[in-house]
Amino acid sequence: MAYPDGHLGWLVTGHAAARAVLAHPDFSARSELQRRPVGYGSREPAGPGIFINMDAPEHARYRRLLTGQFTVRRMRELEPRIEEITAERLDAMERLGPPLDLVESFALPIPSLVICELLGVPYGDRESFQRNTAVIASLEATAEHARAATADLARHLHELVLRKRAKPADDLISGLIEGGELTDEELTGMAVMLLIAGHETTAGMLSLGTLALLSNPDQLDGLRADPSLIDDAVEELLRYLSIVHLGPTRTALKDIEVHGVQIAAGETVTISLPAANRDPSRFPDPDKLRLTRTTSGHVAFGHGIHQCIGQQLARVELRVALNALLRRLPALRLAVPQEDIEFRTDSITYGVRRLPVTWQLGEAV
Repeated sequence: MAYPDGHLGWLVTGHAAARAVLAHPDFSARSELQRRPVGYGSREPAGPGIFINMDAPEHARYRRLLTGQFTVRRMRELEPRIEEITAERLDAMERLGPPLDLVESFALPIPSLVICELLGVPYGDRESFQRNTAVIASLEATAEHARAATADLARHLHELVLRKRAKPADDLISGLIEGGELTDEELTGMAVMLLIAGHETTAGMLSLGTLALLSNPDQLDGLRADPSLIDDAVEELLRYLSIVHLGPTRTALKDIEVHGVQIAAGETVTISLPAANRDPSRFPDPDKLRLTRTTSGHVAFGHGIHQCIGQQLARVELRVALNALLRRLPALRLAVPQEDIEFRTDSITYGVRRLPVTWQLGEAV
């Protein structure tokens, strides 16, 4: 595959090959070694705390400090609060009445508020961080604009870290401060990374997941008839949608053979998670949404040591929010023809810009 800078690297589309690359210790995640398949890509070393773009041992050190904050048990302990937040959004939707944009009214606010409360970021700052995140994730942003948005977000979070250091609270940033192992710069970098990842991807999954269900009424009817399918439904939606659609990338530190292909040291590899999750050799009839299929081994959250650390939080949010949405608004439907929905393809995460929906309270399904 030819990269925008002229580099000739590789595109991985097979499920087994994707997992092999992502698990191999000699494929580096260091940002200074990577090339993005499209758009602007910084080739500078990752800043303090941005461990997603680091290799061992730095990556292991940072991840170890966060692992205890994202356990399955702790995420399940957050579930009652996520249920409250979801119910509040649904109450607000019913007060406003249809039609409305599900992205603005439901899909974006829920994960934004959850990650703000988890990190200890004031929710009143959401418009600023959502605006900066959109620029950082954009494939069309210039290097200058991306750096400015990152710097602005980092400046606000650095000020927050200083306030938390002076007056700790019951939140993730305060917990990391009390651990005593991280500098203010490292804490700021980790907060930037978690804040961006903690709302953008889940918001995209909530809106796209709702669209996928509304577009597959047989699957939606099955889920409504048997709400216990929600865990399987979430996993299948993650596989089917795979919204991280441009990467991740890795660079070979030495000559490596992957499934019969020789990759030379210094060559960059882009893994297509959507293609891997629709590999027919792993998932039969992969282009069909089937909520009861076996999805074990899907790579929507990546694979290997860089597998998404917040995946359990995302699962809880998706399960709670989709369940509540379908229960409270059983006659939910699109308010516009599906062909009129504008998809967001100019970002590192796939999604819809708006999702106009309507319903009639008390209406039968």
